[in-house]
Amino acid sequence: MKGKTGMYSLIASIVSSIMIVVVFLVLALLKNSSRAIPLYTDVDIIAGMIFVFILSMIVSASIWPGIIEKRLK
Repeated sequence: MKGKTGMYSLIASIVSSIMIVVVFLVLALLKNSSRAIPLYTDVDIIAGMIFVFILSMIVSASIWPGIIEKRLK
């Protein structure tokens, strides 16, 4: 069971980070489409997605292991 905790935590971290990135993308695209002149370029949005993914992976990597360990016991 101990070896599976790391794999489950990694999967949970990646999935939650991807979900947060999708929310960021939707909000950025909605913000851009509501204006006559786009506020953000495509490069800005992609760079923001990468930044959000890295930050959310750092945060979720410290949160998910504790949650997974409690669920597996």
